[in-house]
Amino acid sequence: MSLKSMFNDIPFVKQLGMEITAVDDGYAAGELPLEDGHSSNPESIIAHGGVTYSLVDTVGGAAVISQSGTVSPTVDMRIDYLAPATADLRTEAEVIRSGGSVSVVDAEVYDTDGHHIASARGTYKTDGDRGESPWTEGVDGSDVTQLTDD
Repeated sequence: MSLKSMFNDIPFVKQLGMEITAVDDGYAAGELPLEDGHSSNPESIIAHGGVTYSLVDTVGGAAVISQSGTVSPTVDMRIDYLAPATADLRTEAEVIRSGGSVSVVDAEVYDTDGHHIASARGTYKTDGDRGESPWTEGVDGSDVTQLTDD
């Protein structure tokens, strides 16, 4: 199974309609077509901030895991919303620092009309207890470390 396929099979990713489109060593990209249910405005489609955040968090996590080779939950995320999103979203995330216990990711979000929607920086845990946790329960530990890129 590829890391891209693994992320695209996450129930929440499917629920929101996200798609991870690229994953490489410390890099990931993803898209989210805006739908009525993503809107923060009952009169028109303007992406709710949580939708934008979810896309950034998911794509950032894929970038980290592509480099760390292990489950890497989010520790902290700062996002600056720069413009309202009224068209489909796309984001790219890149690991800018991979340390012994955390990795830091920068991400940019644009809509398909070319508007810069948001900038974000996230911190993800990359080490620690390699045993059972809610993130690894029922997952063979080799599943993450043996993922391939498509």
